[in-house]
Amino acid sequence: MTDAVGSIDMPDAQDELQETKKKPRKGGKRAKKGPLKRLALFYRQIIAELRKVVWPTRNQLTSYTTVVIFFVVVMIALVTLIDYGLNHAAKYVFG
Repeated sequence: MTDAVGSIDMPDAQDELQETKKKPRKGGKRAKKGPLKRLALFYRQIIAELRKVVWPTRNQLTSYTTVVIFFVVVMIALVTLIDYGLNHAAKYVFG
């Protein structure tokens, strides 16, 4: 079955030419800049992102640090007690 353009099963010759002729990629914005300019841009972006950060106050930092240290001490004590208990249980079982 054919129509005005050509066969349904066969692509047109123009379509084949367009598919084989693909333009090479240019690489976007990075290809236009040298490595030093890209590095400088990277550091400028880092500084811009750090300016957006909401830094904690000294009181907040002190309270957060206290909570973390307390939590670590509690976890150390818990693991020590479990280790001590399992050690004595193993000695009891295996003699």
